[in-house]
Amino acid sequence: MAERTEIDGKPLLIEIGTEELPIHAIDELARAFADGVLRGLQGRQIDIGQRVGDREPRVYCTPRRLAVYLPWVAATQPTQRAEVLGPAVSVGLDANGQPTPALQGFAARNGVEVAQLERIATDKGERFVCRSVKPGQPTAALLPEIVAEALQALPIPKPMRWGAHAHAFVRPAHWLVMLHGDQVVEGEVLGLKADRMSRGHRFHAPKPLWITDAGAWLQALRDAKVLADPVERRERVRAEVERVAAALGGTPSLPAALLDEIANLTEWPVAIGCAFEREFLAVPQEALVMTMETNQKFVPLFDAEGRLSERFIGVANIDSKDAAQIRRGYERVIRPRFADARFFFDEDRKTPLADYREALRSVTYQQALGSVWDKCARVAELARGIANRLRDQGLAIDTAQAVRAAELSKCDLLTRMVGEFPELQGVMGRYYAAAHGEPAEVAQALDEFYMPRQAGDGIARGAVGRALAVAERLDTLAGIFAVGLKPSGNKDPFALRRAALGLARTLIEGGLELDLRAHLVEALELIPETAFAAGLRPGKDGKAPALDVGARRRELAEEIYLFVRERLRGYYLEQGFGAEQFEAVAALDDEPFALASLLDFDRRLRAVAEFGKLPEAAALAAANKRVANILRKEQERGAYAQGEIAMGVDPDLLREPAEQALWSALEAARGDAVTIMRERRDYAAALARLAALQAPIDRFFDEVMVVAEDLAVRANRLALLAHIRALFNAVADIARL
Repeated sequence: MAERTEIDGKPLLIEIGTEELPIHAIDELARAFADGVLRGLQGRQIDIGQRVGDREPRVYCTPRRLAVYLPWVAATQPTQRAEVLGPAVSVGLDANGQPTPALQGFAARNGVEVAQLERIATDKGERFVCRSVKPGQPTAALLPEIVAEALQALPIPKPMRWGAHAHAFVRPAHWLVMLHGDQVVEGEVLGLKADRMSRGHRFHAPKPLWITDAGAWLQALRDAKVLADPVERRERVRAEVERVAAALGGTPSLPAALLDEIANLTEWPVAIGCAFEREFLAVPQEALVMTMETNQKFVPLFDAEGRLSERFIGVANIDSKDAAQIRRGYERVIRPRFADARFFFDEDRKTPLADYREALRSVTYQQALGSVWDKCARVAELARGIANRLRDQGLAIDTAQAVRAAELSKCDLLTRMVGEFPELQGVMGRYYAAAHGEPAEVAQALDEFYMPRQAGDGIARGAVGRALAVAERLDTLAGIFAVGLKPSGNKDPFALRRAALGLARTLIEGGLELDLRAHLVEALELIPETAFAAGLRPGKDGKAPALDVGARRRELAEEIYLFVRERLRGYYLEQGFGAEQFEAVAALDDEPFALASLLDFDRRLRAVAEFGKLPEAAALAAANKRVANILRKEQERGAYAQGEIAMGVDPDLLREPAEQALWSALEAARGDAVTIMRERRDYAAALARLAALQAPIDRFFDEVMVVAEDLAVRANRLALLAHIRALFNAVADIARL
């Protein structure tokens, strides 16, 4: 490619100015807008410079604008060459070699004479083709259409209309800047004519802002008190909060979600220290923090012991000369919300948490699954069985406490505080249970069983909380699958994917050796038969099929198990495990020795990952694949049934030294590996022991013909291979690596 010059292209800036955008949508809209502009340029073959190492396009946004900046964009399209296939020659010409109506119509549609058409050979015979060459259009002429397409493709659920025109957008649009270098790209989008006049800060720089060229836009906005770079704006928010927190002597809580919201509410963020009355600290700090972060976008401060202090930080969108007035406004707006929270807390504590149980009978959980009271009763029964099994395994857990926690698990849904702040489910249950003398383990479980609440959260810490977390999710999955409301596509109204992952994580990270399939069967047995009937879908004749509840329960137990296991795919990929490693362990569920627990799945997967680091791993994986292929082909031929191959190896039929050596090594390795797996469940050590089989396996394949003419010898050698496959498959299907 020839070296480019400044004449070839220039920076491109596109900015759409609007009224305040929805804070939760700004980042997604900005990325989608930039992606749409890039697609439009690339779809028209306009060079944007990335091929020769120019900087990447930049996405900008503030509460009042979406923008994209490309450091280099060609001034014109390249020459446009087109090739359109027409009818076959046999169709386009009649017996006398004259154009048929089909060929004439093809030529007319493409604006050429029949004589201008060419012929080409294809895999379906000779065909007519219309080739055309057109000069590329200027980028400036194509840009308005590109921008309009990008805006039309934005993910806007409910676009707004304003004024007397028919344009619609997420918010009313007020200005449009399109600059290619220092030249305005003339055009109209959303009823706005493009120019070079942007807007600075609404108060600090209210006059229209002249932009000399695309490269000067970002600094011009900074000078006008607007930080258009969202990364820069977030860093300023963080720095401002830390500055004020240090002055107030506290530690700020600024989670990523709150930081994003504050950044998307401000163009020039300035932090201001505030305070509230200490008497409000009698309210659970989670409620106060929820109010500050969710309702007001304030940053709470904590003391050295991690307790909430009476100080907080508000972030203004203005560098005010009278910051005290803004502070008083922030403090004034927080008081009534804190007063409400204190009232709810005081009133709720007048009623013991257990007294809400009966009222749960009148709260519908799901029409076919009954009330929330019914759900709690099912969960309590599951928790009882889970706790008993864990006790049998030596875990210190009180079964009665697990049952009690299940019975109380939904009572806080009827309290005033949770009615106002649904996000405090469980948290308030813990406070109210403790206030009325419930055991500490029960109170803690009422909060912890919701964990993990979101990505990145840990699982329940206490044994009772873990047992309840498993029981709750088992019932949710069993019930919703039974009524036929399992997730479909992107729709998951009951958050079953999150429930399944939470269940799996609790079992694995909590070290709970539970048979998931068996517990799913138990959960499904507690689901009323009417729920299974509700889940039946009518056939083509409009009639529901006959219901065999027992068969349906068995079918759903396996379906839910696989649904849960599939959630682990992404969980392990995020930890650095390979997809083939996951498949090697998951393949065992198709074997007669299906895995009993997800904890065992985890052990095997980690063992496979360790095995993959051994120098013998690749050769053994290839050998196992070869073994699997040979056995499969022989079974497909019908020469030997699986049972016949697995009957056993007759040492007297081992004729070749290589197969004798392999059998001897196999017997020794099997004894050691089986002992390691049974006594220690150390699958990594077992695979390391089996790695010693590489040399005799390689020698066997080099020196022995498996498919011997003597049928007895052939069967014996196949049995030997079946033993090799079964031994490795006792850990994972190594052939899949």
